[in-house]
Amino acid sequence: MEQMDSTVIATSLPAIAADIGTNPIALKLALTAYLVSLAIFIPISAWMADRFGAKRLFCTAIGVFVIGSIACAAAGSLEAFVMARFLQGMGGSMMTPVARLLLVRATPRQNLVSAMAWLTIPGLLGPLVGPPVGGFLTTFLSWHWIFLINVPIGILGIAAAWLRLPELERGRPGPIDVKGFALSAAAASGIVFGLSVVSLPALPPVVGMATLLAGIAAGFAYVGHARRTARPLLDLSLFSNRIFSAAIVGGTLFRIGAGATPFLLPLMFQLGFGMTPFESGMLTFSSAFGAIGMKFLATTALRRGGFRRVLMGAAVFGALSIGLAAVFTSQTPAWAIIATLIAGGFMRSLFFTSANALIFADIGDERAGQATAIASVFQQISIALGVALAGGILEGVTVATGSGLGVDAFKIAFVAVAIVTATAALPFLRLPPDAGSSVSGHRIGGDNARSQVLPPK
Repeated sequence: MEQMDSTVIATSLPAIAADIGTNPIALKLALTAYLVSLAIFIPISAWMADRFGAKRLFCTAIGVFVIGSIACAAAGSLEAFVMARFLQGMGGSMMTPVARLLLVRATPRQNLVSAMAWLTIPGLLGPLVGPPVGGFLTTFLSWHWIFLINVPIGILGIAAAWLRLPELERGRPGPIDVKGFALSAAAASGIVFGLSVVSLPALPPVVGMATLLAGIAAGFAYVGHARRTARPLLDLSLFSNRIFSAAIVGGTLFRIGAGATPFLLPLMFQLGFGMTPFESGMLTFSSAFGAIGMKFLATTALRRGGFRRVLMGAAVFGALSIGLAAVFTSQTPAWAIIATLIAGGFMRSLFFTSANALIFADIGDERAGQATAIASVFQQISIALGVALAGGILEGVTVATGSGLGVDAFKIAFVAVAIVTATAALPFLRLPPDAGSSVSGHRIGGDNARSQVLPPK
């Protein structure tokens, strides 16, 4: 529900704008408001989970998201719609990080890869399913149902979570780091808002650049604050753990490509190849089959190859699948495009499942909340970076050539994004071959097929 709503209104902007008396460009502020809300409140999710209990917070977050959805459907002006999307983002900012925290704390380490595979699938399907679902509901019902459909889903989610999720022991968070919250909120929201304005110009680009620079400055200020504070909101000392650090840095680089691809592909198919939105949506959705298929192979792949080898391979081949989109033409057979997208979906899903599990491989349960919050903040920033990178390249090529947005601009963008994605393999080069073996079951020199562990000497 949260992943889909990040993109679901993209295809419905004209209909919503006409109904509430504004224009689609201005309404893009609603997209930005949602992302900014996520960026502000994700850093506090770990403290909230320890203070009020992860299960209770998770159910409350779903409730806030549902209330925000109702407010979106009832909005009659641009201001009301933007505020409703911000409220929705407050709920969404707690749902995904707290869900991951619950999963980590309740799942034995040897089962974490399989659990993360299930958790990764909605994150990959959401951005693909959102636009077609939004277009369908808007065309055959009304745009209000984009949000009203969340009400029964949310109620079922709250009931299932309350009845089925375990009551986990709370941490001891201590008093909230107010200054750290202010600085982290300013940093994350400034960066995400700035990048969003640059890539979705609902405001003058100079506003986006100024906000981006302010966010970066706040980020540096937070680093200094965290070093001087005994209990910072986001404990950056986790980066001294090289396994955690590699997983965050590598995941951020890879997610830039993953964030850019869903932005570039539909535009190229429709503007470059002349496809209809439906034809474009059906092609891009094919990568979902690769993502689902990976679920059944991730555990075996990591047991046999280990985190280091699997993540490096997934980064390189995932980048290759993105780069291959540069050779697509309007005459490329549909089966070849579908096969490439399925392979890309498989590699992206394998990488994210592995990286998300590796984050917690060497982190104790008492610091899992901090790890979850940091990972979620970097996830939002990297996705915004991906869209901004892709949009910036398209704009730059268009300005440099003095022509309209053509196929050549997309080819250059896909090659550039693929190069950035491939660099995700570099942080894992420094890891030992058996990094995270307590989670993957990989053993050097042992019988990995049977996951045998040699007795200590």
